[in-house]
Amino acid sequence: MTSETIKRLLNEAFNPQLIEIIDHSAAHAGHAGARSGGGHYHVTIVADSFSGKSLVQLHQLIYKALGDMMKQEIHALGINALSPSEHT
Repeated sequence: MTSETIKRLLNEAFNPQLIEIIDHSAAHAGHAGARSGGGHYHVTIVADSFSGKSLVQLHQLIYKALGDMMKQEIHALGINALSPSEHT
């Protein structure tokens, strides 16, 4: 369910051309973050709104779009955020 929620929130925020979410949570079972309910995810997202943004700005945009999920549902998040011109 969390993967679907992540996808929905990112789609609403960025209307991306591409979004892929990989759930690595099972590989981290027993990890401190996993015990508290937080999952491990990797997101690849391509959106026009990422053009000209720094890596820090991109991560801030993603974290803002995910909001409160970053406090408990998501323990670790790998981000590959690209503009369409960077995605080949």
